[in-house]
Amino acid sequence: MNTFALAAANSGAGISIFMLVMLAVLFGFTYFTMIKPQKKQQQQRQEMMNQLKKGDSVEMVDGLRGKIDSINDADKTIVLDADGIYLTFSRLAVRTVLKQADASEAEAAKTEEAEDKAEDKDSQE
Repeated sequence: MNTFALAAANSGAGISIFMLVMLAVLFGFTYFTMIKPQKKQQQQRQEMMNQLKKGDSVEMVDGLRGKIDSINDADKTIVLDADGIYLTFSRLAVRTVLKQADASEAEAAKTEEAEDKAEDKDSQE
């Protein structure tokens, strides 16, 4: 009878080590197939959001396409020019950047914005 108890105790230890190894393999498989790619995708999306600039053509999550008119970093919003209609959206609503603004266009937009601010200050005084 003691022989059966010893055999059962030894086989139980082998099974629990095997179960721990299988659990570790399952966790590793889950991490490398689901969690890591999702984190990489989130980093790419965050990088895209940080690189948005005035003049970029974008597509919103609802399918609306337009050109970025201004960006408010404090509120994390953008004003989108959709064929003369100006709409304010959260930056998170941008799905993709369709066309990056050229460097010359971006520079012209910055100078135009600076001129507008200067005019506003002059009109307030």
